[in-house]
Parts: sequence; C-alpha cells; structure tokens
Amino acid sequence: MVPKIHKRGSRTVGLIFYLYEPGKAEEHTDPHLVASWDYAAPDPGRSPDVTYAQLQHLLDQPVNALAEDTRPDKHVWHLSVRNASTDRVLSDDEWGDIARRMVAAAGIDDPAQGAGCRWVAVRHADDHIHIVATLAREDGRKPRLHNDAARVQAEARTLEVELELDRRLSPGDGTAAQRPTSAERHKARRQGRERTAREELRETVRRAVAGVTSEEEFFDHLADAGLLIRKRVAPSGDLLGYKVALPDDLNKDGEPVFYPGARLAPDLSLPRIRERWSAGNTDQAPSTDTPGHVAPDGPSAARRRIASAAWTAVLIVERGDDAIAAAHIAAAGEVLDALAKTSAAHTRQELRAAASAFERASRSHVRAERGTDRALRQLAGDLVRGGTALGRGEDGASTAMAIDMLFFLVTATMLWHAKKGHAQQADAARRSAEYLRSAYQAAAAQPMGALNRRGRNLTRPLLQRQRALLREALPELAEQILAEPGWHALAATLADVKAAGHDPATLLADAAERRELGTADSLSDVLVWRLRRTASLPADPGDRVNPPPGTDQSPRPARQRTPGQSGPTRTGP
Repeated sequence: MVPKIHKRGSRTVGLIFYLYEPGKAEEHTDPHLVASWDYAAPDPGRSPDVTYAQLQHLLDQPVNALAEDTRPDKHVWHLSVRNASTDRVLSDDEWGDIARRMVAAAGIDDPAQGAGCRWVAVRHADDHIHIVATLAREDGRKPRLHNDAARVQAEARTLEVELELDRRLSPGDGTAAQRPTSAERHKARRQGRERTAREELRETVRRAVAGVTSEEEFFDHLADAGLLIRKRVAPSGDLLGYKVALPDDLNKDGEPVFYPGARLAPDLSLPRIRERWSAGNTDQAPSTDTPGHVAPDGPSAARRRIASAAWTAVLIVERGDDAIAAAHIAAAGEVLDALAKTSAAHTRQELRAAASAFERASRSHVRAERGTDRALRQLAGDLVRGGTALGRGEDGASTAMAIDMLFFLVTATMLWHAKKGHAQQADAARRSAEYLRSAYQAAAAQPMGALNRRGRNLTRPLLQRQRALLREALPELAEQILAEPGWHALAATLADVKAAGHDPATLLADAAERRELGTADSLSDVLVWRLRRTASLPADPGDRVNPPPGTDQSPRPARQRTPGQSGPTRTGP
C-alpha cells in the first residue's frame, strides 16, 4: 500500500473535476465516494442531480468562513492511496475505512481531537482512492500536519498487515529517491518509454558521477551521455547547483523538462556530489585521477584491483566505524555503476540491474565519512576512464573475480543494514546480490570451464595429492567441494599456487577462514578466485604459471589409439 501526498492546490473544484471525469486515457471508471467527513456528503458519481460545484462548496465552507487575510493560499490537500496489482481488490467499505484512518493519521480529521477538516474519498479504480481535504477545521483552527507523510506511511504499514495484503512494504527512513509522479508515468506510457524521464536521468547522473574527481569531469560525463545541462550560478560566479533534462522529454510548450539533481536522489545534489572528492583528502597524496587519465595496465588489471579493494571494504563494513562503513557502502555503489557502464555485453544487463538495485542501499541516515573511501572511488574512476571492456584486454576471469568479491561486499552491506533496522536498504542489497549471482555465472562460464579442463588433464597422482591436501586443510568442507562441478578448477589453481612458490595448504586454509562461505553457491568457485587473487596468479586461466624445476604439473598424456580405433581421445581421470 503506497500513500502519496501530492502538492497542495488552490482550486477544489478542479481536483474534483479530475477525479470524476474519465481521465486522459479513459482510466477512471465508475468514480464515486467511499467516505467523507460527515458520512453524508453528496456524491456526483451516484446522484445525477449533484454537481461538482455543490460538493466543492460544502468542502470549502470552513475555508471561506475564515477572514480573508487568514485563509491559506494553497488550501487543498490531496492524498492518493494505491495497492499493488498483486493485492486482492478491496471493497468500498474497506477503502472507506482506509480513508478514515489515513485522514486521522495525517491530522486532517482525527475524532480524538474534535471536529476536523472536511474531506471526501473518491474511488475511480479497483486499486486506489483519492482523498481531497480543505485545510481549515470546523472550529476555524489550522490542522496540525507536521510530518503527515511519515504518519500516513506508518498507518499504511499497519493496514497492510490487518488487511492481509500480498505486498507489504518496508518502513522508509526518508532517504529514498523521489518516486515518479502519476503524470510522469502516464507521459512515459504515451511516449512508449519503458521508464520515466526521472528514472532515466537518475541512472544516467549516477553513472556519470562514478569515480569523478572534479566538477569539470562530472559535467563532461553528463554532456557525453547526451543530457541537457542547466547550471545555477551565484552573482559571485560560484556554482550553486545544476539541472538536467533528456533532449526529447518536452513539456506542452515544447521546452525540455529539467530536473534538479536533488530531486533525482538526495545524494545527487551538487553539494553532496562535491563531498565525494573533496572530503578527507588534505593529508593524502595527490590523486592520479585526472580527466583523461587511463589506468596504464588496462581494464583487466583494474578489475583485479577491485577484487582486492572489495575484500578490504568487506572487513570495514563488518568491523569498522559506522560512518566509515557508510562511506564504503556508498563507494561500492559507484564501483557497481562503473563496472556496469564498462562491462561486456554478456554481463551488462545483470550488472546494470545490480547497480540499479543497490542505489537504494547506498544511502541511510548514517552520514558517510567521505574521503575514507578514496581508494575504492579511485578504482571506479579507473574503470570509467579505461573505457568499455570490449577490445581493451578485459577477460572474463578478471570480471568474474571482481564480481565474486563484490557479491560478498553487497552481502555484507545487506547484513549491516539489517542489523540497523534499515529494511528498505537491506532488501535492496539482497536484490542486488541476486543480480550479481547471475552476472557472475555469465562472466565465469568461460574461465571456469578452461580451469576445469586444465584440472581434468592433471596427472592422476597430482589429482590425488590435491584431494589429500584439500581433506587435510579443510576437513569439514572437503567432501562438499569434491562433489562440486568446480573442483577440477580448484585443483588446477592449487597447482598454479604451488608453481608460483606458495604453500597451497596455508593459502587454502587462509582463504576459507577469511569469511563465512555459507552465502556462496559454489565453494570451489569462491576459493579459486580468492587463491588466484591472494597468490597474484594470472586471472586468465590461459596464462600458465611456469613451475619450479622438478615440479610435476604437466598434463596427463593422451591415450594412444590403435589404427582403426574410433571415438574421442580419453583425457579425463
């Protein structure tokens, strides 16, 4: 159940006309009253002799009774209450009770406070009602509407449970981005858009700010994305704010519709954006993140560094100060946006969905101590300035490695929010993690397949030693890992670890202890990427590690076929 308080108006009859007329798309059906302040208000939808003007006159009587200089300029209060499409269709009596409880919660007409404001509730669809009230009590006093939006939201959460609705929303904390208005949704449908202009702009601005280090770079990214930009400048020449618009989103006069950054999301205002690069940097070395800077070692190496940085961020979120944890959670959103922006086609859709879902998890009432997240933000900038992955040395293995660790960072974020009672943010992080699972499967399919093939081609004695090593290092997990499809990839990685001069048993035990593995679909996959990152092994399984002299890591020779023998050569164990 979603209650929404709309902008106050000055023409009661105009709103009544809108609610009772068919609507621009004939979407209003059978408009009628389901409740009113006195249980007996005349209903133009049920009585042909009742006019809109008569209903308006009754609603406006307490306002008109006030002295002219004390009447509010905007005296029309408007609340819509909408259920989800999956909820059962409520009766008129049920909607009437909802209306009475909403106006009481808001402070419009609470029986406990005596005679309140006049109001009516109109139903013109199965799934929602509109409540119209005029802001003068019967005794001439003003209604107390402070925090009315939060109060009607809280009442909606109670009603969802009492009415046993299918969709039950989590309590908000006032940090969510503004939802599209009904007018914006109708406009998007008329134009054939999948999303409203507000939603498209929010996502575009969010990606534009990922990893930026200056206003110039930020506005360059907005322009490169094709947005129209309008800057607000003080008489002194200082930049105060900005607005953006889509070139093809026009109003009735044919002019672009501009949205201020703060109206897209609370953290997209110019002052909040500046905090990302200006806070906490005075005692640090100058950043190499300047416009045009490209990480010299390419997108693949940047993804490897993200995997390491994400692991550090996991520890900070789990064990660090709340303000620093909040900063790293916000920076994780930038990394997800940058990764989605530069991803290859086979992972792009899922990574964009993961970044979009995580947007809600990146903000809470815990104020982030920006500057402490500089390393993570710098990596987001490296990704963006490195350009798209295609044709620039990116390999699926480094992407899989990065997504693997980002999954654990997002999961840690979910648990952090859940412990603090941030229900909406915890749910957003959970949804983001699910998209990351799908993205990982797409990214890891080729490199894990190559590692599995290498593992199956290891000599039988070496495979036996790897099994024994696994059982000794991880006795409680060994049998589960040996039964997984990724076991042979882990066996190949353990061979690479030894060939690089490390102790496989020590690194394996350390990788397993670093974090709870219960959230992983495949323990062997997680251990593969942790070992390859910790041992600084090439992410690409095609890049073989040269073994030290005397090390038996050669593949098993293929079985020779006698003349005339048909069928594939057997290379597996």
